[in-house]
Amino acid sequence: MIASTLIGAAAACGASEPAAPAGAVAAAPAAAPVDVMVVHKTRIESTRELPGRARAFREAEIRPQVTGLVKSRLFTEGELVSQGQALYQIDASEYAAAVNSAKAAVQRAEATADAARQTAGRFERLAEINAVSREDYDQAVAAQRQAEADVAIQNAALQRANIDLARTKVTSPIEGQIGRSSVTPGALVTQNQAAALAIVQQLDPIYLDLTAGSSKILGWKRDIAAGRIQSADGESVDVSIKLEDGSTYSEPGRLEFSEVNVDESAGSVILRAVVPNPDGFLLPGMYVNASFSAGTYDNVFLVPQGAVTRTVKGDPTAMVVGANGTAEVRNLTIIEASGNDWIVSEGLEDGDRLIIGGLQMVRPGAPVAPVPPMTAAAQPNDGATPVVKQ
Repeated sequence: MIASTLIGAAAACGASEPAAPAGAVAAAPAAAPVDVMVVHKTRIESTRELPGRARAFREAEIRPQVTGLVKSRLFTEGELVSQGQALYQIDASEYAAAVNSAKAAVQRAEATADAARQTAGRFERLAEINAVSREDYDQAVAAQRQAEADVAIQNAALQRANIDLARTKVTSPIEGQIGRSSVTPGALVTQNQAAALAIVQQLDPIYLDLTAGSSKILGWKRDIAAGRIQSADGESVDVSIKLEDGSTYSEPGRLEFSEVNVDESAGSVILRAVVPNPDGFLLPGMYVNASFSAGTYDNVFLVPQGAVTRTVKGDPTAMVVGANGTAEVRNLTIIEASGNDWIVSEGLEDGDRLIIGGLQMVRPGAPVAPVPPMTAAAQPNDGATPVVKQ
């Protein structure tokens, strides 16, 4: 009796528990929270940054063109000198004597020529009445011409002597800043010697010789030819200069020309820029970094490098939020780097929501829950975004 009661109570308790339905479906996985940014097509300026050194716009090595003792130095070291300004005075006494001697030689030659002309004139009249032979007359005419040629020779010698006398005063062939003097008064200098007496440099404007690898120049030209970079032909290319201490030079320059030969030892090409230097702040030999625009990329995307992953083959990919709220993988075509970003030409669509955070919890096809998008850095850009490429 008691056993029957207990069995009935147990059955009543079991009837009160709900049974699990057969073929029940497991709960759907929760959407992973991810950070996204909306990407838009934009126009990006492609900038090249190259190292280089400053070079004088003009440089003249001052050398003596006559031999003699330096009597005096006529300038202050480091000052600005003008074109034609006297810099050194060489002892001129020997050259003044040579001028006087040349003048006397000219006078003697002219006197001889006058006598020869008179003789030829007399022989001409005598030859007309057959008072002298034709041979004597011809010899008189030849003597006249020889005497006149002698006058020309002596005049040329006088002119050369005057030139040498003038060269005893050594002048500056250009306007610029003069450096230190390598000689002092009393020093013996020789004509066209190897050592310069001083150097005059024009520093405003000043040249910047920038060095670029020939492969970079080749790739740049190919990008322009293929239309990947839009280059503004015929326009002046501005150059921005960064100094050795990291500061930016106040005066922008312009790109002047590219060397037509490749340095075989270094495999590099020189690009020359001209920069205003009114205060003489830039000095020849100073190391600088210069950046200039190589053109623009149109209809490209700027993507954070952290949002891009690589396949086992090294192909770049990124994930975006698809229309159904799941993660989609996109294969990208990267042009070049821009700081901490990549410039992407293919693989994305305008307005795509690019996943930039929480990628470690996302799998292709899995649902995702975007947090408020970080669109400030990726909104459509009316101007060109600068991109620096080494």
